[in-house]
Order: sequence, then structure tokens, then C-alpha cells
Amino acid sequence: MFLIRFGTLAHTAGCLPLHTLTSTLQAHDIDFVQLALTKAIQDIDTSPGKLSPGLANYIGEQFDKAGIRIGVLGCYIDPIHPDPAVRRAEINRFKEQLRYAKQFGAPMVATESGGLNTYQASAPEQYEEIGWQTFKATLEELAEEAEKWGVFVGIEGVSTHTLATPAHMRRILDEVPSSSIGVVFDPCNLIGEDLHRQDEIVDSAFNLFGDRIILAHLKDIYDEGDKIRHGVPGRGLFHTAEFLNKLQAYKPMIDVSLEEITLPVFNETAALLHSLRSS
Repeated sequence: MFLIRFGTLAHTAGCLPLHTLTSTLQAHDIDFVQLALTKAIQDIDTSPGKLSPGLANYIGEQFDKAGIRIGVLGCYIDPIHPDPAVRRAEINRFKEQLRYAKQFGAPMVATESGGLNTYQASAPEQYEEIGWQTFKATLEELAEEAEKWGVFVGIEGVSTHTLATPAHMRRILDEVPSSSIGVVFDPCNLIGEDLHRQDEIVDSAFNLFGDRIILAHLKDIYDEGDKIRHGVPGRGLFHTAEFLNKLQAYKPMIDVSLEEITLPVFNETAALLHSLRSS
């Protein structure tokens, strides 16, 4: 059976010197990492303008020696920032990581879509559409860059962001028809507070863009009475087993990055998730 493969954020181990980071991660059953450079690597300056093929290859080689793939570069910018100068700097940072992604060994660079209410104060009647058009323009530019380098832009939907629903995700995929755009699917982020609608939301997502998913994130939902919180996957109210089985059917052997987790419980959590998926 071709199993889903589980990884996590590299900075789950902390922000550490590169060799310490890889050796720390190597002590766990981690297949791949989502690497946010400045959040994870303490002793190398990876700020904008510092990357080169040599540096990217070196970092990728250290993870490879530890038997861990860099499955994705996490470059979570604000693609609809209202200050054009800040937004341009964010876009340029993302494009730089697209250019060097292959040297790191990563097939994609991922981001979210910016807060849904970003323009509400300045344009209360049109803020959603302004945010949408701003995100669309940013994504068009990022997709064009990704196409040049043969990598993916991974976009993630969140219930409080511009890509707030499965229908929003489908709309942006239609409006920016680039094969270099893929979906980072985090079901709990799309579910948000609508826990009672979780199956409907997940099924809608698979139906609308299941073929475009290139990475999944997984955590769980816990009810604390007056609010819900996210936590370690596999033990909460999210229908994890059903989700994993659907994910395997749509995307065999896809990478799944575990979130809201600490390294000491990674191995037992991954084992639990494998057992749930096969049950």
C-alpha cells in the first residue's frame, strides 16, 4: 500500500543552527519538512537578497544527509498588504524563493491569501472585492515567475482570509489558469468555526479542487466550550480518519504536514494517523 507521508514545520524543532536543526529532526520519523528559512535556521542569513544556488544547495544537502526532504518552502507573505511598497517587498521575497526552490530540493513555495477584512476600514462597501483583485494580481505575478523555474506556487485557504471557502479557491484557480498554481489544503483552516459543517466543507473542497491539491496540512479541532482551538492532530473533533482516506483516494502518497504539534509526540501521532487511515 502506498502510504501518505507525514512531515512537519522545520521550526517545530525551534530556530537552530542548521546542523543542530537537521540532527534534531533526524531523531524522529519525519519524512519531509516545510522549511520557513528565517524561522528555522539560526546561523545563516537567508534574508532577501542573500540566497544563491550555492547556499540553497548547501542547505538542501544538509537535510538530504539527514534523510529528510524539503517538501516545501514556507514563505507566508501578506499578498494583499495595503501598503504597495510593503507588498512589493513581500512579492519580491516570494519570487526569490521561487527562483531557488529547486536548489533546495523543494517543488513548491507556499503562502496564504491575506486577511479578508484588510480593506474593510478604507472601503467598507467594496473591501472583499478590492482584496480579491489585489490577491489575483499578486498571484498572476507569482505564477508567471513559478512557470519560469518549473516549480509550484502553493496557495492555502483560510476561513478568515481572501480564499475563505472552497468556492473561493475554485474561483481563483479559474481566474488565474496557471498549471504552476497548486492548493495547500488545510481542512481545519477552511472549517473555521463551522465545526458542524466540516464534512460538507471537506467534500466540497475535494469536489471543487481535489485534483489541484499538492500538499496537505493537518491539525485537529478541540471544543473548549465558549470557543474552539486547534491542537495535535488525530485526537479531537475533526473527522481525521475520513479525511485521510479521502485524501489518499485523491492524492496517493501526498505529503501531509502535521501542525500544532511538538517533536516529542510526533512519532506517536504519525503512528496514530497511519492506523486511523487504514481503519
